[in-house]
Amino acid sequence: MDNMQTERSAVLSPWSEISNVTLSDWSAGHRLSRQVFAAIHQASSLESLLAKVSGVVRDCFAVDRVGIFRFEPDWPGHGVFIAESVAPGLQSGLHRTIQDSYFGHHLTQLYLDGQISAIADIERTGLTPCHLEMLRRLQVRAQLILPICAPTGGVSQGLWGLLGIYHCQGPRPWSQGDLEIADQVAQILALAIQHYQDQSLLAAQNEQLAGVMERERTLAATVDKIRRSLDIQTIFETTTQETWQLLNVERAVIYRFAPDWSGEIVAEAMNPEWRSLLESHPLIADTYLQETAGGRYRDNEPSVINDIYQAGYSPCHVELIEQLQARAYIIVPIFQSLKLWGLLAVYQNSAPRQWHSYEVELLTQISTQLGIALQQGELLETTRSQAADLAFAIKELQQTQTHLIQSEKMASLGQLVAGVAHEINNPVNFIFGNLTYIDNYTQDLLELIQLYQDYYLAPPQAIQERIVELDLEFVAEDLPKILASMKMGTERIRQIVLSLRTFSRLDESQMKAVDIHEGIDSTLLILHHRLKARSGHGKIQLEKDYGELPRVECYAAQLNQVFMNILSNAMDAVEERAEEEPTFEPKLKIVTRCLGEAVQVRILDNGKGISPTSQAQIFDPFFTTKPIGKGTGLGLSISYQIVVERHHGDLRCLSTLGQGTEFRITIPRQS
Repeated sequence: MDNMQTERSAVLSPWSEISNVTLSDWSAGHRLSRQVFAAIHQASSLESLLAKVSGVVRDCFAVDRVGIFRFEPDWPGHGVFIAESVAPGLQSGLHRTIQDSYFGHHLTQLYLDGQISAIADIERTGLTPCHLEMLRRLQVRAQLILPICAPTGGVSQGLWGLLGIYHCQGPRPWSQGDLEIADQVAQILALAIQHYQDQSLLAAQNEQLAGVMERERTLAATVDKIRRSLDIQTIFETTTQETWQLLNVERAVIYRFAPDWSGEIVAEAMNPEWRSLLESHPLIADTYLQETAGGRYRDNEPSVINDIYQAGYSPCHVELIEQLQARAYIIVPIFQSLKLWGLLAVYQNSAPRQWHSYEVELLTQISTQLGIALQQGELLETTRSQAADLAFAIKELQQTQTHLIQSEKMASLGQLVAGVAHEINNPVNFIFGNLTYIDNYTQDLLELIQLYQDYYLAPPQAIQERIVELDLEFVAEDLPKILASMKMGTERIRQIVLSLRTFSRLDESQMKAVDIHEGIDSTLLILHHRLKARSGHGKIQLEKDYGELPRVECYAAQLNQVFMNILSNAMDAVEERAEEEPTFEPKLKIVTRCLGEAVQVRILDNGKGISPTSQAQIFDPFFTTKPIGKGTGLGLSISYQIVVERHHGDLRCLSTLGQGTEFRITIPRQS
């Protein structure tokens, strides 16, 4: 007990060893404070700060050694010198560990109370032999020890460490000014250390938060990729691939239970140096899982093994795992609704692995999302055939509806055309029939006038003036020409009416042998106005190369509708190109040939052509390459139905971009 009191008195006698000697200049203390603050602002780390402060303190006090000692947080009295400035020739104490239980137990509280150890000569104090030996190893003869107290990171309610100022060449008395300046430095250091610790803590928290956010982001991205597809196999492959990459493991697998609780591996992602279980070992029969109907996984418990050889497994179980090449693993259950569907597992094969809780949590979340995706995928599988049937029915309904609408339009058009033709035909026939009589009467009258002129040589003045006024000679010459022109016009009208009746063919709703050329010509007659030159393009040049065709059994009105649709599209194509290319000469060509038991009609244009992608969809309902409002996308679809389904023929589109398009219509001679 007496030795203990002597030790405490020797080490912590603040005033007994203090002399009245002061530093040569009090301004040195202010300079030291400024230098310490400058070091704080310039230092990039706590270590560099403490090293810099050690140097400026040693220079200011003109001592041989300055050391900063840090206590171990959980071991009072134990610590290490983490910063030092030492005079040349002296042994360094940097990173030297001090273990002194007496120091820790008995002196810590005194330093916390603000006590300062000021010893002018260690050889003249009652230090314990072990303590004295420790100071001698550091070549210390006089010391000034001050506590550095920081609220966090220290021991015993905030004692972080000590600031040690040592004189080694001989004894040194410490002045009151020395103590005050050193204490000021210790307090500044305490604040700086607290600042750095706060920054370090904040950085660690930010890093931890960033890690959590990154894992959440990665998990969200992984889940998003899993949920993008409703195809079961795609879901499996995406899950294993993303899990393998996310957790940086050597293998990730999905295992599906069979009704007897055996199972198989259905998907796998792995490092290339390992053998594929999906190929070599897909079926797995785990007796534990079979006997317990899923075991712990039924209760939604994961299995986390850092090393299979330290897990207490039976030899047969270890042998089973060795077949999977695994050394460490995490296995989590996959639930589809409330049913245990299978397992999601990740493996480390090459060595043991200390799994983290966040890795288990990530894998659990992935398995949960996988279960949801599986449920959605199976719902899709269940309804896929119904959806396909419904889609087919809707498509058929749309096609039927559009065909009926178009047929109704064509029927209405046919009725209108037939009605107009009938109404025009009667008066035209009347006019045409009477023109012959008018021509005869006119000739008789002109001959009578000529006789009057021959035999009545001196008519009255009024008649002569009237003859001059009428220019009788010109009338006699021009009137027959007018009558001939009227006759030609009425004949043209009769031909147009006949073509309109041929196009409509309302009296031919059943198959009938017809002349294909008549149908083409009647269609061209209706579209004749589009062949003429218009603003934006010149006249469309039409070339007809008709072969010798037999009469063909067909639905004439429907076939005329096909000619109308394709010729209209061809005219649209050349007009569009003509508007873009001022020097372009629009051309259409119609070629007909007999091909054995079939006839073929080829309609060619020199428009811009159709891309291969559009060609593949050209006969789909509602597909159109025209701007909105200029096409319904029904014409070619209906034409395809008429040619292929109604006439058992063939309709093809051949096109080259920049050169033009050809439609080939092939119809059997007899259906």
